[in-house]
Amino acid sequence: MKNKLIIAIDGPVGSGKSTVARRVAEMLGYIHLDSGAMYRAVAWKALCEHIPLDSTEQLAALASSLRIDLEPRNGKQHVILDGEDITEWIGTPEVSHAASMVAVVPGVRHPLVSEQRRAGAQGGVVMEGRDIGTVVFPDADVKFFLTALPQERAQRRFIEERAVNTAANFEETFADMTERDQRDSSRTDSPLKIADDAVVIDSTGISIEQVLERMMTIVRERIAGTKQQAENSEQ
Repeated sequence: MKNKLIIAIDGPVGSGKSTVARRVAEMLGYIHLDSGAMYRAVAWKALCEHIPLDSTEQLAALASSLRIDLEPRNGKQHVILDGEDITEWIGTPEVSHAASMVAVVPGVRHPLVSEQRRAGAQGGVVMEGRDIGTVVFPDADVKFFLTALPQERAQRRFIEERAVNTAANFEETFADMTERDQRDSSRTDSPLKIADDAVVIDSTGISIEQVLERMMTIVRERIAGTKQQAENSEQ
């Protein structure tokens, strides 16, 4: 039996899952793993090598050839691609858009899912993404699905983009988000959907602290239950 939990947090873009995943991990002393960073790493490499984003065979071959490690450093997740830290290069809107196209390719998803399972298998992780509770860890100890109204999610995304690009446009951000929602939900392999046993939290109009309070109440109950179960098995 694992001493620490596997916590899965899924949700669409702008739902707040990255923020709460980091905070939950900090509060528990767990590792935070952003599965989306792996897809952004593949997308960044594909753009660097001028691989067409509709070439499924080339993208699959690329994904299988890369080593991607997610390492916590000074409270922040760093993405290491073949030994090189590419964290600062994969947060652009261009890479994020490319990642959503790369992520629909089964030949890309399969090797990355295997890596995600390896990274979180021992527990003590808070992993975020779009298929963590349904595909990567269907037996995760605790599953959350975060969501919010599209207008609010787009506004959050726009604020993030505006911080790095003063020319960012809300209408373009909203359109891009809508397109990505459609792509994520309709892909044949590991589509974005709510796991049957996930706790759904709508963050529309509520603070991060309120979301965290709800989540941590559930997590602490599960930790207490797991501890009791372990004690009972030792008797």
